[in-house]
Amino acid sequence: MIVAFDFILLLFVIICAIAAISVKDLLSAVYILGAYSFFMCLLWAEMGAVDVAFTEASVSAGIGTVLLIAAVSKTKRRSKD
Repeated sequence: MIVAFDFILLLFVIICAIAAISVKDLLSAVYILGAYSFFMCLLWAEMGAVDVAFTEASVSAGIGTVLLIAAVSKTKRRSKD
């Protein structure tokens, strides 16, 4: 394992997690969570857990993001933030 690459991936995961919590727009939060899942997929693959990385990529980063975008698009805004 390459330590510098692992550290950069971990840094991106932490940045995405903090950004997803702090952002106010739901659609932006869904996009950031999709990026979080993608970076977690890369981190799992780097650690050698290819089956977990494939599941993370297909379920969480793929289908989960699409379903969350569909759910957010069906909601209506109550306030004008």
